[in-house]
Amino acid sequence: MQTVSTNICERMGHSQELSELKSGTVIGFYLCNKSIHEISLLLNIPRSTVSGIITKWKQLGTTAT
Repeated sequence: MQTVSTNICERMGHSQELSELKSGTVIGFYLCNKSIHEISLLLNIPRSTVSGIITKWKQLGTTAT
């Protein structure tokens, strides 16, 4: 029997993307002046992912895939 993992890094793999809700949450925290490190810890996702979401949002104005 497999155990359920709460770590998104273990569940995601390289081919999956974060949901729009999770990406929107990252942007919400960013707009509330949370650092990339803080957002990463709060949502349990890698800092590189958080940074990528913020960069994409700044460039394109959206978090949609």
